[in-house]
Amino acid sequence: MTFQQLIDDLTATSGIIRSRAAADLGKLGDARAAAPLLASLSDSNASVRSNAAFSLGEIGAAQATPALIDLLKDPDEFVRKSAAKGLGLLGDPAARIPLSAAADDPSPVVRRNALRSLEMLRIP
Repeated sequence: MTFQQLIDDLTATSGIIRSRAAADLGKLGDARAAAPLLASLSDSNASVRSNAAFSLGEIGAAQATPALIDLLKDPDEFVRKSAAKGLGLLGDPAARIPLSAAADDPSPVVRRNALRSLEMLRIP
């Protein structure tokens, strides 16, 4: 699938298609996907938000740090987990305090990923 088709799929009617597109864009590693993925962070489908959050980390979209920090409070635990993972990949020190707070999240999967990302931020 081409880059443009994946971008177009981010606005498809089907949540499954949007979710796959968000995940596949991260695997491509193309920084041009940053703005469309940032827009997908407000998708009504939690799977789309989750995949977009992780993909932003995969492509190194540093401008996504504030939005990913906000997603650490998403109602869906898998979105929070992916936001934590994405923040670890981005490596922005501004994420330390929010990730520390996420290390106390009620969800074990969020706590684990917040702690892993904090470790990633400590590596020089």
